[in-house]
Amino acid sequence: MVTRYLLILLVCLWALLLSDSSSTAKTQDCSSIVDKTVKVEAWMSKQYGKNLRQIRNEFSAMGNTQVTLWVYPAKNPLRIVAIGSCVPAYIGRHMIRRAIEYSGGVSSLVNQGVFSSNWIGIGTSLFSENSFRPVTQKQLIQLMDVSLDTQPLQKIYRQLTKQQKKVKAFGLLLNNPKFLDSP
Repeated sequence: MVTRYLLILLVCLWALLLSDSSSTAKTQDCSSIVDKTVKVEAWMSKQYGKNLRQIRNEFSAMGNTQVTLWVYPAKNPLRIVAIGSCVPAYIGRHMIRRAIEYSGGVSSLVNQGVFSSNWIGIGTSLFSENSFRPVTQKQLIQLMDVSLDTQPLQKIYRQLTKQQKKVKAFGLLLNNPKFLDSP
């Protein structure tokens, strides 16, 4: 009888430990910027095609970045920016400024749940419109506040990119096929 209770106790403890370890696996640990650099992929307006080397230097001026630039095949790229959840605030702000300058502005931000945590995309057309949210000029100014450290900036970014559960499609209000419970 005692061994039965002991066995039940051990199984309960094991289940408790297993559930506790799975919950900690869901929280994201960000590596040091020195250990894992930020990958930046940007699509530039055609007018800047001849200056890509100089622009690449401007994009990488903050350091700890790996920058890849492409010339957008149409006149201007989409005004979409994606900033990963492990990107430091100073790099994120710098890239938003570069996006405003070289991609014609920023009109939407992409939810962090659909791309890598150490990645920034500027002018990208990789995401469905259900994955990003429009951003106003006032919200963009709030996001670019130099007094924000990385955690507050990331919190504001997540608030601005919170997805809608229902989206309009084919004249109906349907479940968002790209909806993520949490980024």
